[in-house]
Amino acid sequence: MKKRPQPVSINILGKEYKIACEESEKEALIESAKELDQQMRKIRDSGKVASHDRIAVMAALNLTHELRQNTQATTSPVNSINSTLIKLRQKIENALENS
Repeated sequence: MKKRPQPVSINILGKEYKIACEESEKEALIESAKELDQQMRKIRDSGKVASHDRIAVMAALNLTHELRQNTQATTSPVNSINSTLIKLRQKIENALENS
């Protein structure tokens, strides 16, 4: 008999969320939530973005971009990722400031 997903509590920007998750994926989910929380806090603390919706979009975009860059492995992935993220973040911040 297959076990049913169990609720896991995660905390992002001070809000608690319960996510149904297989036991084998629990630790990965918790680590992912911690990383997302750190990204969102960093963006929020920069003072350039106030809305939780925009903070979430910025964090999701940053993490997705980083993931894509990692999967496209270059000769110097860390330098390439950092450089590309810096450029992308600047473009996004400029766009948000002008909206």
